[in-house]
Amino acid sequence: MQNRRESTRQRVLKGGSIAFGKGAAIGCVIRNMTRSGACLLVESSIGIPDQFELFLSDDKSRRQCGVVWRSVDQIGVAFSHANAV
Repeated sequence: MQNRRESTRQRVLKGGSIAFGKGAAIGCVIRNMTRSGACLLVESSIGIPDQFELFLSDDKSRRQCGVVWRSVDQIGVAFSHANAV
C-alpha cells in the first residue's frame, strides 16, 4: 500500500471536538496526526459533514478540516494549508 502522507504520522491520544453547522459538536479522539492531517476516532461517522472545524482539547487550537476518507468509527482528515502546524 502506497503511503500518500506529506509528512510522518505521529501517534497521539488527544481529545477533541468536531464542530459544524449552528453550534453542533461531536466529541472525538485524535489517534494520529501529521502536519497535514489526522485520524479521528468517533462513535459514528454518520452525519459528520465533509468540511468542519476540529478543536483540540489540550492546547485549545482549532483546524479547518476536509474529510479524505471515513469508516464506521474513524475519519481521516486533511487540514487546510492555512492551519498547518
